[in-house]
Amino acid sequence: MRKYHLIIATLVIGLDRFTKWLVAERISLHDSVDVIPGMFRLTHVQNPGAAFGLFSESPSEWKVAMLILFSVAALAVVSALLWKNGNAMNATAIALSLVFGGAMGNLWDRVVSGRVIDFLDFYVGSHHWPAFNLADSAIVIGAVLLLSEIFLAPQEEKATSQ
Repeated sequence: MRKYHLIIATLVIGLDRFTKWLVAERISLHDSVDVIPGMFRLTHVQNPGAAFGLFSESPSEWKVAMLILFSVAALAVVSALLWKNGNAMNATAIALSLVFGGAMGNLWDRVVSGRVIDFLDFYVGSHHWPAFNLADSAIVIGAVLLLSEIFLAPQEEKATSQ
């Protein structure tokens, strides 16, 4: 089963790298392409901070190193959980594979350039969600799957799996 976890993570990394490359090649920095006017556009931004621009304005020279260290630590935890869950192909394993692939995709950017390319830009009127990328999407989907497993799994199923 571990090979399927690796396939999922590799697909996330590959799609993330490809879409970031496409955006970098086809859309100038800070330019946008309307996809659904009034709701969604592709906007090329570079995020030197964490998710959704957190810490992007921090002047600390250690910011990138700390974000890389945090990513590596998170990857170690996710890897250990994936290894422990390696004989199963269930929602938990899929979620962990998505988180792993997404974290690796963003870590790649941070190590290579010190920033992450974001481009998915959703908005309604003046209400604007910070731009994000496919790696961020995989992490969020994985986290939601994990939370649904924790909070929505029937109690009998939780008791038998322990």
